[in-house]
Amino acid sequence: LQMAISGIRDLSLIQTAPENRLAIRTFVVRYDDQVIREAVLREFERGGQVFFVHNRVHNIQAVANHLRRLLPEASLAIAHGQMKEKELERVMLRFVQGEYNLLLCTSIIESGLDIPAANTILINHAERFGLADLYQLRGRVGRGNQQAYAYLLVPSDLALSSDALKRLRAIQELSELGSGFKLALHDLEIRGAGNLLGSSQSGHVHAVGLEYYIHLLERTIKELKGEPFVEEVTPEIHVPLPAFIPEDYVEDTGERLNLYRRLSFCRSDEEVEAIREEVIDRFGKPPQEADHLFEVIKLKILLTKLSIRKFEETTSSLVITFDESTQVKPEKILDLVRRGKGRYRLTPDSKLVAEEWREEGRVPFGAAKRLLHALM
Repeated sequence: LQMAISGIRDLSLIQTAPENRLAIRTFVVRYDDQVIREAVLREFERGGQVFFVHNRVHNIQAVANHLRRLLPEASLAIAHGQMKEKELERVMLRFVQGEYNLLLCTSIIESGLDIPAANTILINHAERFGLADLYQLRGRVGRGNQQAYAYLLVPSDLALSSDALKRLRAIQELSELGSGFKLALHDLEIRGAGNLLGSSQSGHVHAVGLEYYIHLLERTIKELKGEPFVEEVTPEIHVPLPAFIPEDYVEDTGERLNLYRRLSFCRSDEEVEAIREEVIDRFGKPPQEADHLFEVIKLKILLTKLSIRKFEETTSSLVITFDESTQVKPEKILDLVRRGKGRYRLTPDSKLVAEEWREEGRVPFGAAKRLLHALM
């Protein structure tokens, strides 16, 4: 994946889900016998089957005894990799044929199984699994046209590590069909990209951030290929409006920082709007300060495309400072100054100044964006 997104290898995505396939509803819950019983019985009531994943063979029999006491209605079977081949095959065939309705198993089931009748999976000690493992295990259910459920069980008395929390949050939030690529990107950022030319399978990309790491890698690859690499200009923006995410709107500091990070890497208005819609869905109607922030990000995207180094707007003037690598043609600037009838002037230090500047309309920076579009 790292090689693909950095341009070394090609990447193709399958975006279309199988016909009539539904997204798997995913829940992260503390281990609770009542939750387990209700989830299993709900599946039994509609004639379905259940996977219960416990990835420790040494005490799997004790878990089986507990489940039999908790669910006397279940016909339970055990499957794990230390069983003899013929015995394991016999158990799996009987489960497929419906003779068992609850399969207690290890992660041996994570690939190669397609059982449409099994539409609920419970994964014990989900914090011990990697993101790829959780994604594969969740994919064992929902193989037909019925709604499937995945319960990620974590111990009630265990404080989870930050990486475990990130994995569980990602697998819960990205449950829509076709989310595998996004999950892979999350996994890459959590674990690190490792060493392209060595044996290390995970790395410390978080020391510089995944996006910046990929940026550095992309630049180096283009240099080695002899291709031109245009360094992206990060514009400095000064506006007279408050543009931020208020603490009383998104209370969690980590979540706010994550939203700022995601917005900073947007490259189109559509990406900004997608995040805005997600924020509205999760936190409600955004306050004015947050709306201003979304508009500032759209303004930044436009400034970056034009390689404008600085944008300053006050209640009476607008100053645009062009970078040496600006994409704006000099003729466009001169034509704008000429048509402005004294409203615009170009200074010797590559600044375009708009005097007596006043924003019009209800959309923040609307007039400024129209001016920038005129320079494109």
